[in-house]
Amino acid sequence: MPELPEVEVVRRGLQEHVAGRSITAVRVHHLRAVRRHEEGPADLTARLLGAQITGTGRRGKYLWLTLDGGEALVVHLGMSGQMLLGSVPNENHLRIAAMLDNGTTLSFVDQRTFGGWQLAEMVAADGTDVPQPVAHLARDPLDPHFDQDSVVTVLRHKHSEIKRQLLDQTVVSGIGNIYADEALWRARVNGARQAASLPRRRLAELLDSAAAVMTEALNQGGTSFDSLYVNVNGESGYFERSLDAYGREGEPCRRCGAPMRREKFMNRSSYYCPKCQPRPRTQR
Repeated sequence: MPELPEVEVVRRGLQEHVAGRSITAVRVHHLRAVRRHEEGPADLTARLLGAQITGTGRRGKYLWLTLDGGEALVVHLGMSGQMLLGSVPNENHLRIAAMLDNGTTLSFVDQRTFGGWQLAEMVAADGTDVPQPVAHLARDPLDPHFDQDSVVTVLRHKHSEIKRQLLDQTVVSGIGNIYADEALWRARVNGARQAASLPRRRLAELLDSAAAVMTEALNQGGTSFDSLYVNVNGESGYFERSLDAYGREGEPCRRCGAPMRREKFMNRSSYYCPKCQPRPRTQR
């Protein structure tokens, strides 16, 4: 699933190419892609026609296009969603297409059909206007208004695994499985440690590590393990080459040389160094 850096790469591409453009035609090719829009495909199409895209937004792993009528087009990328400009590589996976007033087609392609489009009202949340479906999300570490001290305070009261808390989008948004493992490796923290057992300094270092690794990934266009993540021009990211933990089972730790391990976690996998990130001896 695309995480914060990948979604931000897409948002920046949309901001550059579609902001200021008006929508002249919309065609829904697959009903599942508009299932979150409760009023149905005809309503979504009618409300998008003639709308001007005034800008873009993102919180955590969610992005949206702001429209001149005060609404937002919320884009759920799901596991494999892509927002592409121009022709699409496989029209069998084309779910929605919108024509813009400059002749460009904005396409939503989604092989696994977990994503989709939804129109929503903008509401105030944590001092910022965001689409209503996004209002429950916490700020992310790359948000200029991210309050690290407040998040550390929340984590100090959480009696569950720190990795579970990093993945909780109501605590801190934008961090998924890949970047959680990378941040934990950088901070030398095992994901099985209870959040409340970590001192404030270590929690702050962990959040700093998350911000650093996601910033580096963003600068390299995100992480691409296959063709399902691309930017608006269909180009893949290159951060996979820089991963220190995720996907490196059995390979030497780049810090100490110990073989990296993989464990099951929440129907996913966790990768860590048993020497640099020792598991906690007791669980309370």
